[in-house]
Parts: sequence; structure tokens; C-alpha cells
Amino acid sequence: MATQEKKTQVENKSKGKVSYPLTKINFILMAICLLLIIIGFWLMTGDANVGDKFNEKIFEASRITTGPIIAFLGFVLMAFAIIYRKKDKEQDNKE
Repeated sequence: MATQEKKTQVENKSKGKVSYPLTKINFILMAICLLLIIIGFWLMTGDANVGDKFNEKIFEASRITTGPIIAFLGFVLMAFAIIYRKKDKEQDNKE
């Protein structure tokens, strides 16, 4: 397996192409995940208790469930976005 990767890297270098570990689609997916994380944290923000007044908005669904779930999905999908690799049509034809 590792020898095949080395062979493809050598072939790419001989053709003048440089192979990078992350492609354009990886960066697009990571940007979407970062946006999800920011939205999740934004949903969790809000006013705190001020003085003797109790702020009941701290128990809203968007602050205690929706926000953390969206932020968590952003972190989990970020791992997927980094690992994701598009299938090569050339490799499918060889097999």
C-alpha cells in the first residue's frame, strides 16, 4: 500500500505535478465546518443574570441544546473534512 503511494508520488513528480495532502474540496468542507462551529457558539451566547433579577432566557432551547449540537457536529465533521479524499477515476479503471 505504501509502495503504491510512493509510486504515484514519483509519477506525479516526473510529470511535473505536485501532490498535496489536502485538496480544494477539503478546504471548502473545513470552511463549512468552521461556519457550523461559529453558528453553534453564537446560538449559545446571550445575557447572563444581572444583579437580583433572574434571567430565564438562559434555559432557552437554542442555548442549551441546539447550539451545542450544531457546534459538536461542526467539530465531528471537521475530522471528516480533513480525511475526505475524492476517488480517482484512474484508480477505478485500473482495478
